[in-house]
Amino acid sequence: MSRPVWFVFGAVAAFAAVFVGAYLFVKSGGVSMETSAQPLPLEATLAHLALRASIGDAADQKNPLPFNEAHMLAGARQFKEHCAFCHGQPGRADPDAAVGMFPQPPQLFKSGQMVTDDPEGSTYWKVTHGIRLSGMPAFAKTLSDTQRWQITMLVAHADKLSPAVEAELRH
Repeated sequence: MSRPVWFVFGAVAAFAAVFVGAYLFVKSGGVSMETSAQPLPLEATLAHLALRASIGDAADQKNPLPFNEAHMLAGARQFKEHCAFCHGQPGRADPDAAVGMFPQPPQLFKSGQMVTDDPEGSTYWKVTHGIRLSGMPAFAKTLSDTQRWQITMLVAHADKLSPAVEAELRH
């Protein structure tokens, strides 16, 4: 056989060996599905790459709702009902569900975890479609477009809530 044929044969054999080895590693319990287990090497990097690729150009999408107190209050009510269970509320301890999740959901009203710098289109995409293997559900079938944009508006402006919106979130 010629060298190119041997090269192709070797490449196919190497790929097959890696695939079979990975399969046996996972099948034997080498990848723990426990949320309390340590993350795998490069797990966060691969998840972020996949998420960015999935979001695509959604970041360019602009919130069609005018920024006002009524939409912020509606967003606060929706957030309390559908999101606070995992993402918390201002002035409260992290929810028990969030402490036991992997990856832990960001506490969207805590400094350093807010998504106020994220493009609103990206946040809307996450609320609409969810994030696979993270516990973040998709709300496309349970909340209207307006409700999802109101929640997006709320978390995009979480660092500058009016007293009325903050009061709504706290009670």
